[in-house]
Amino acid sequence: MPTSPDGPFNFAGHLFALHRQRADRTAYIDDRGPLSYGALEQRARRLAGALLAAGVRREERVLLLMLDSHDWPVSFLGCLYAGIVPVAVNTLLTVADYAYMLTHSRAQAVLVSGALLPTVQAAMAGCKDCAHEVRSTIVSQPTGPLPAGALDFEAALAAATPAAAPAPTTGDEPGFWLYSSGSTGKPKGTVHTQRSLWWTAELYGKAVLALTERDVCFSAAKLYFAYGLGNALTFPLSVGACVVLMAERPTPDAVFQRWTQLQCKPTVFFGAPTGFAGMLASPRLPARADVALRMCSSAGEALPAEIAQRFKAHFGCDIVDGIGSTEMLHVFLSNRPDDVRYGSTGKPVEGYEIALRGEDGGPVADGEVGELYIRGPSAALMYWGNRDKTRETFQGGWTKSGDKYVRDAEGYYTYAGRSDDMLKVSGIYVSPFEVEATLMQHPAVLEAAVIGTPDAEGLTKTKAFVVLKEGQQADEAALKAFVKQKLAAYKYPRQIEFIGELPKTATGKIQRFRLREREGQA
Repeated sequence: MPTSPDGPFNFAGHLFALHRQRADRTAYIDDRGPLSYGALEQRARRLAGALLAAGVRREERVLLLMLDSHDWPVSFLGCLYAGIVPVAVNTLLTVADYAYMLTHSRAQAVLVSGALLPTVQAAMAGCKDCAHEVRSTIVSQPTGPLPAGALDFEAALAAATPAAAPAPTTGDEPGFWLYSSGSTGKPKGTVHTQRSLWWTAELYGKAVLALTERDVCFSAAKLYFAYGLGNALTFPLSVGACVVLMAERPTPDAVFQRWTQLQCKPTVFFGAPTGFAGMLASPRLPARADVALRMCSSAGEALPAEIAQRFKAHFGCDIVDGIGSTEMLHVFLSNRPDDVRYGSTGKPVEGYEIALRGEDGGPVADGEVGELYIRGPSAALMYWGNRDKTRETFQGGWTKSGDKYVRDAEGYYTYAGRSDDMLKVSGIYVSPFEVEATLMQHPAVLEAAVIGTPDAEGLTKTKAFVVLKEGQQADEAALKAFVKQKLAAYKYPRQIEFIGELPKTATGKIQRFRLREREGQA
């Protein structure tokens, strides 16, 4: 296990010092073109200077609401360099969401893409105790005239004096926030340290994925997600690799375009199960010879074995499946490039401890379902302003994940659903994911989601919502029979409803609670 750097530590300063001898090397390629490592440092230092000149002080928060482009890492690293705390937020939320986040974080400045400026303006106008505190609004790639007081990103950098040196932060002080995408209630402001980023790069980006400066990384998950932040900033910049950024939605066609048409084709792709399924179902799936992929990564939800096997059969490279969380910042349980067991989430990443606990809080035996707890150095400090949730999740050195898992005798872990999604049918636990993964093995099924629904006697039975592939047909009886052939009889879904699409979060996770609400209304 690597030794953490001692004394003062500033992650942005650490990265810039690593690459002074490779200043001309390309760090990012976005829709506008390339950005070198040297230019990344200079622009980030200017951004730091611009915020400091605007009166934003060390440890104060700045809302970072940008589409994926060069300006996102410039903004994030510029904040860290100045000791200012970037609050990276999802670009797909509502005015009410941003109003809450502005108030909750007490953001002193806003860094925003021009396309999102009207939304954040409405949020600033509608939130309490925040509009008067926002000292500066800096707009990346404006789409029209700027409102009074707002600054164009390029003009702000040009006018700024670069920060001369990184703020003398410590590794354990707050470095940045991410908001969790909880299924219920307000999002939680998850506070991470400067050194959390370093730990994930050392323990996962280098030790598990074995990224090098020769790689070209491309992440479908956006930079504002914990997963995307590691994939497209922390990991590649820690080894001097190149990163492809894409502002638009990661549709199959958009992904294929970057895989096949860039001069520097991606060698490592980071996606999620839903995205991989959609790509495999596309009639424009590129040939193996047209891509340069050596490895893919998947997280967000457990990856069905059938999807991974079909992907490898077509492209000849593995999808390395793992699980991480906003609270732990990145992946802590994973398959390895040289040790892939399809259908499992692999083994603990070195540097992290995993415990599976039963309802009594004690350990469970191999083969039994238990709640997943993690202990490791990248755990968040707290949920800002939420003591109860902090104490519920961060228990001493352990972090409660809310996921259910099973460990086999060889030490591999298999996902068994969320704590609030697990179903008990006839007194026996049923994993929704297991039934969903089995349904998705049927050649006509694109996606599936399983929930529990009460029958006439109030007993829980399973119901599946199924999305069929375009041009395919299947009936309820055939799918029930298919599941019965592959799983224990009690696990087959008692009801199946065919729908056009499943409700999902911005990260692509299935929102089973939305389906439960739909059933309740029906």
